[in-house]
Amino acid sequence: MLTKLYIQNYAIIDEVEINFSNKLNIITGETGAGKSILMGALNLILGERADSSILVNKNKKCFVEGTFNIENKKQVIDFLQQNDLEADSDLLLRREIGVNGKSRAFINDTPTSLQQLKQLALLLVDLHQQFDTLELGEANFQREVIDALAENNAILTNYQTQYRQWVQAKIDLQALIQQKNNFQKEADYNQFLFDELNELSLKENELEDLDNELKILSNSEGIKNTLSKVYFELTETEKPIITNLKQLINQLQTIANYHQDIKNIIDRLQSSQIELQDLSNEVDSINNAVHYDEERINLINERIAAGYKLLKKHNVSTTNHLLQIQNELAKKLEAVLQIDDIIQLKEKELHQLQQQLETLAEKISNARTKQIIPFANNVNNLLHKIGMPNAQLKVTLTKTALNEFGNEVIEFLFDANKSNKFELIKKVASGGELSRLMLCIKYLVAEKIDLPTLIFDEIDTGISGEAAKQVGIILQQLAINRQIICITHQPQIAGKANAHYFVYKEIKDNAVKTNIKVLEEDERIITIAKMLSGEKPSAAAVASAKEMMN
Repeated sequence: MLTKLYIQNYAIIDEVEINFSNKLNIITGETGAGKSILMGALNLILGERADSSILVNKNKKCFVEGTFNIENKKQVIDFLQQNDLEADSDLLLRREIGVNGKSRAFINDTPTSLQQLKQLALLLVDLHQQFDTLELGEANFQREVIDALAENNAILTNYQTQYRQWVQAKIDLQALIQQKNNFQKEADYNQFLFDELNELSLKENELEDLDNELKILSNSEGIKNTLSKVYFELTETEKPIITNLKQLINQLQTIANYHQDIKNIIDRLQSSQIELQDLSNEVDSINNAVHYDEERINLINERIAAGYKLLKKHNVSTTNHLLQIQNELAKKLEAVLQIDDIIQLKEKELHQLQQQLETLAEKISNARTKQIIPFANNVNNLLHKIGMPNAQLKVTLTKTALNEFGNEVIEFLFDANKSNKFELIKKVASGGELSRLMLCIKYLVAEKIDLPTLIFDEIDTGISGEAAKQVGIILQQLAINRQIICITHQPQIAGKANAHYFVYKEIKDNAVKTNIKVLEEDERIITIAKMLSGEKPSAAAVASAKEMMN
């Protein structure tokens, strides 16, 4: 709800502050008094682009600020929190236009982008201006109206959850089909690479182990000579090292009782003797195992050559890398065999989701169908009351492929002259017709939709008398549960106001300025009487004004 609007240095407005009621606010004034200027200023805080030409006084900036009460406005509070903006019960929207023409926007004193301001404003104010098609001609708005009347919100939420799953399943299926096509293109080549590796049948670290074995075989003669010499020195010379060491131990044992550390030396020498004996046995074992084998050398050379060829081909450096590649190729080949089964399962899942969607879409459609004729009749009856006796609205449902909101398109068609030629609203309805049509529609769905503040700019164009009275009654009833701001020239509408504001021009500092004031009851009577009969209202006009106010 817009509680206060403050305007400074906008066009011919010097400074104005307006405090609005939470019900029906009516703004009247002579033609050219500046009512449209007020709407222009309001548009600034609703995110419209600014024009530096509005600065009449070039020495100070333009300043427009709107204060909104947002208690119980969950959508507004969610928006503020999502954008890291302060969320109190009162919300301030402000626009400043500097003397250099640059514009700045603020939400709760935090600088913000014009786009953010506009997004937030849509949750706060619904502004209807003459010659503005607004959302009435938009498919989303038309669908929302019918779904609100059909109370489809819960089933639509469920439907849209499943619809997103269905869309994702289609994407997944397409990806699987593409993957299968890619697999098929690569399958023959992958099979060739796998067979090549599989035929070689490498074991873990095999090439590295073979390389080490080849080095031993190629140097077997030198290795055996050296090992034989070491073994000979340890065990078979005239004075073998191990035998000499044993003799030394025996000599030390004869004096072991004379010094306490000699026993420790004997123990260490005995350990060395045992270790040398083990070493000699191991040297002998290795020596016996090493022998020159030309056939084995040739076999190893062939296998290493085959292995190194694959290492180079796959641009890797170890046997284990080749084994890893072999495993990956095996998985790809296995995937080729499995992907048809996976595709079949995904197709089954997609079919089940589509069946569920079609069932929900049919329920949504049935609920809509029950509403369209009563809704059109109610709108047409209201149009007749408010001065459009020849106007007719028709709602059509056209079946389409499944989409985010069901399986049909909702269209509002309009015939202004009983020609029985219904066309899209945005093609055939005038500005005044659109405003009154929107009023009727929002009146009918007001209890189903959480509407923001509704602002109607000269909704009464082309009507008077009983039609104007009916518009006033509709606005009055709409204002029971929401704030309405309406600019009007019709006394029948002005008489329904909870708060009546009068826009006027005055001479200030030798310049014409626009100002506004809230009227007391007596002032309202005179103002409405003037709207009925002219500048000098008759007693009958005054009486009529009182009657309209009552």
